Amino acid sequence: MAPNEERDNEEQKEMTPDETTEKPSEETDEETNDKELDLKKERDRLKFHYRGHTLEELKKMNMDEFVRLLPARARRSLRRGLPPRQKKLLERLRRAYRAKKRGKDILTRTHVRDMLIFPEMVGLQIGVYNGKTYEIVEVKPEMIGHYLGEFSQTRRHVQHGSPGIGATRSSKYVPLK
Repeated sequence: MAPNEERDNEEQKEMTPDETTEKPSEETDEETNDKELDLKKERDRLKFHYRGHTLEELKKMNMDEFVRLLPARARRSLRRGLPPRQKKLLERLRRAYRAKKRGKDILTRTHVRDMLIFPEMVGLQIGVYNGKTYEIVEVKPEMIGHYLGEFSQTRRHVQHGSPGIGATRSSKYVPLK
């Protein structure tokens, strides 16, 4: 060992226990407030936001304010006004929302696939027609600004089976692997 190392050890031994141990840190009011603010910011960051607005803020907005937040295509269609079938669906969805508040869960079925999803629809179940059946769509906050038809696919992936009786000669071929 080098002589310098021995001196450092001796100096540490000579220190009193009060000097070597750190005093317990007492949190001040400012530090606790800072921690609370950080927690609030973190919780707010984890909440859903649509173009900088929370779901509660979106629900409180009137239609004109909400329309300004939408992309151009949706904004243009809403400025031209809702067609009668979309107005009718919106009224039925509002009735379903009021019933949900009372404890009844109502499924609203519709053929209107070109209806935009508004903040007031969040939490509702909507049966969207895909050309054959009604697919149940549970509206979530992330769907705001999209169309109902996007969540009810009209085409399926084709899965061919093995050739059956009556198949042509060329389609009966099965490799020997």
